[in-house]
Amino acid sequence: MITIHEAKSKSELKEYIKFPFSLYKNNKNWVAPLISDELEGFDKEKNPAFETAEAYFYIAKKNNEIVGRITAIINWSEVNDQHKKKVRFGWFDVIDDVEVTKALLEKVYELGRKNNLEYVEGPIGFSNLDKVGVLTEGFDEIGNMITWYNNPYYATHFEQLGYVKEKEYIESKFPFENVKPEFFEKANDLVKRRYQLTALNFKTTKEVMPHIDKMFDLFNKSYASLSSFVAISDTQKEYFKKKYISFINPEYIKFVEDKDKNLVAFSIVMPSFTEALQKANGKLFPFGFIHLLKAKKQSKDVLFYLIGVAPEYQNKAVTAVIFKEYYETFKERGILNCFRTPELADNAASINLWKHFNTVVHKRRCTYTKLL
Repeated sequence: MITIHEAKSKSELKEYIKFPFSLYKNNKNWVAPLISDELEGFDKEKNPAFETAEAYFYIAKKNNEIVGRITAIINWSEVNDQHKKKVRFGWFDVIDDVEVTKALLEKVYELGRKNNLEYVEGPIGFSNLDKVGVLTEGFDEIGNMITWYNNPYYATHFEQLGYVKEKEYIESKFPFENVKPEFFEKANDLVKRRYQLTALNFKTTKEVMPHIDKMFDLFNKSYASLSSFVAISDTQKEYFKKKYISFINPEYIKFVEDKDKNLVAFSIVMPSFTEALQKANGKLFPFGFIHLLKAKKQSKDVLFYLIGVAPEYQNKAVTAVIFKEYYETFKERGILNCFRTPELADNAASINLWKHFNTVVHKRRCTYTKLL
């Protein structure tokens, strides 16, 4: 018999968070999240996403053992401001038993119907800066800290239960040796002269901080046209600023300003923490933080996390300025491999940015949807 109960207490939430640790304990490609980081993200008092969202965390048990988990989410900004009558689900993990998946999703349906919503979509998080999508290709590729890893049967379960693909995402990679500066050096010089632009580079996190609010404002502006986008609030800006910026090497953050000091483009690249997180196995102490600090300083792999360009500067080759700056930084740091985090498969403009780097699509993932 399958039973479902809501995880409310800290101990129950720890059970919820730790389930994938047992599910994937023998899988070399799964990357453990930090347990403390997950707990903070699920804390209604700490995560400002709960100002405009509600979430419920469910655990499935069979014969007294945990066999699945799911989070049911309503992003009220999405429902009220964009008029999308959608209930979300995320942080979904399950054994290969479609009846367990069905039982977990019923809790999502209950939340949706209770609030007169019309359809369900997932896996997705609270906002656009959360993880997204179920992996459909690339199961033999190692995961990273900003994506979910899953077994191949997840997608099969959704399809058996009448779900259809909603949005497809691709992840690509390329060796740094593929980057040929001649593809962007001339454009870099031309664009900077024509539009009177200046590239900003940083050596310390303290230097970065005064610019971060502008970056989030531009993020909201540059991504607003995407159908799935929900703007980040001021309190969320502060939360992400404290939570993530210190994790990122300041030299991996690039900004472009116009002559009036207006931010017109930005990019954030992260060192790969994959191996460090696997060694940490969910714990910062006693040695996890040492592995993370070492990776921050020494990792030869990087992840292109975000790139944003002001709408009025899109299609004007401003990214040539960003690529030129990264080329110099990566050459100095001895970077070997570059990875792209999930981008919408139909976002031709974004995909076109990488056309000169001979990228290889090594993972695909998607969200699934169903009418209630």
